[in-house]
This record gives sequence, structure tokens and C-alpha cells, in this order.
Amino acid sequence: MDTETDEHRLAVVGAGVMGVGITTLALLRGLPVLLVDVDEPVLERARDQIAGELRMAQLMGRLAADTATGPLTTATTLAGAADATLVIEATTEDLGVKAKVLAEVSALTRPGTPLVSNTSSIPIDELAGVAQRPGEVVGTHFMNPPYLIRTVEVIRGVRTAEATMESLAATLAALGQEPIVVKDAPGFVTSRVLHPMINDAARIVQEGTAGVEAVDTLMENCLGHRTGPLRTADLIGIDNLVDSLQVLFERTGDEGCRPCDLLLEKVRQGHHGRKSGRGFYTYTH
Repeated sequence: MDTETDEHRLAVVGAGVMGVGITTLALLRGLPVLLVDVDEPVLERARDQIAGELRMAQLMGRLAADTATGPLTTATTLAGAADATLVIEATTEDLGVKAKVLAEVSALTRPGTPLVSNTSSIPIDELAGVAQRPGEVVGTHFMNPPYLIRTVEVIRGVRTAEATMESLAATLAALGQEPIVVKDAPGFVTSRVLHPMINDAARIVQEGTAGVEAVDTLMENCLGHRTGPLRTADLIGIDNLVDSLQVLFERTGDEGCRPCDLLLEKVRQGHHGRKSGRGFYTYTH
């Protein structure tokens, strides 16, 4: 085990889309990861997904020839997180769920261990209050998939300590990520801009002004949006998008953040995007 592996031992809590993505990124950089989820079948799927993502990343040249992938350990309890140098909470976009995880992890970890909430919309200071040491709580918003998108939004809460920021910066450097630090607010920068725009794009389809492909093609070819807002919604996960929009609406009162009926209907139908095989588009796995 080399010095960098000794220095960085990550625990990722939550084996959903972003937990899998962040874990894959760390393994590609040769770092050891403990991936925790309460559901063993979810962990089993995650292990298969991570293996597939690692193969894809290697084919795309994202793993250096002289770098071995890091070791992966999975668990259904948080006990192993006590030895982590940094914990990333990547659970669903629900304040209660995230707060419960951070409170439990805070009781386990050594003082000085950054507790990172990977969130797209929930203000970090709302989460910091549940930790034994609020200064250790900081936010990140990794983009999906993290091993292809090197820039990560970092959210500094009003109580986040300078030592926490320095430790997170060192870990992100080891992960090959470029942090952009922003102030704490609902949705921060990316979600506050992007998610209402996706909501509007879905509303245009709902109203019959244009079809899904027409909306995405116009946004891609006329305005330079890389994947189009509705294909992006499928990548984010429409259920996650609705949760994020609800957080934004509750905290800002902005009617543009109230999830439109089409998004809500897709969630009710289980059409969550790429991860479910169907969203605005249909996918084969």
C-alpha cells in the first residue's frame, strides 16, 4: 500500500447512482473505499455496476497504465467508517435521511474527519447542526459520472472549519477533481440554475409545444447544452430531480421550482431515467 493510499481512506454511504459514481472515481485513482448501504441487494447491484463502470473507464483511458484500482469493501453498517479519513454521505435527497446518517457517522469518526454531504440542493448548515462537531460538515455536488466530469461544486457552510476545507481539498486533489467553492444556499449554483430549467423543459413537453427530442435538439444545437435538459434529467434521475426541486421550492418559494405534473407522473410510473431503463427516453442495459 502506497503513501497516498495510506493517507486517504474513503467511506461512501449510499450505494445509489452517485454513491456508485463517486466510489468508481476513487477506485480508479487507486484509493481504498468502504461503500455502505443498509440494503445488501443494493450493494450487490452496486458491486456489479462499479465493475462495469471500471471496465468502461479503462476502455476510455481514464485509468493510468501504472495505476492499480483501489480495493473496495462493502458493508451494511457504518462501523467501518470509524477508520475513514473522509466520509461522503451520498444518500437520497431527503433532509431526514441525510441528517440521520451524518449524526451517526459523526458519533463514530475521529475529531478532524470531514463529513461530506453530497447534495444537489439541501443547505449545508441545515445538516451541520446534527453533527457532534458542526465545523467538520461540508458539501459537495459531484456531477454524474464523476470520473468523466472533473469539476465538483464544493459548498462551504457558515460553520465549516478551514481545516475541513483543507482536508477536503487534499482528497479532491487525490481524486483528480477541480473544486469550485461556493457559499451555502438552497441549490447552490448548478442546481439553482439547472433544475428549474429542466422543469421548464418538461413543462413545454407537457403543454404540447414541442416533443422531447425537439426540446433537447434545440437546446443542444442552438444553445450548446451538451446533452439537452431532458436527457440530463434522465441521467440525474427524475425522482432525484423532483426531490431537489421540492427542496428548492420549499426554501425559496420560487414557483418555477414547483415540480411540473409531467415530472411527478413519471415518478409515479417508476420512469426514473437511465437507472430504471425509462424516463424521457428508453434505455437498454
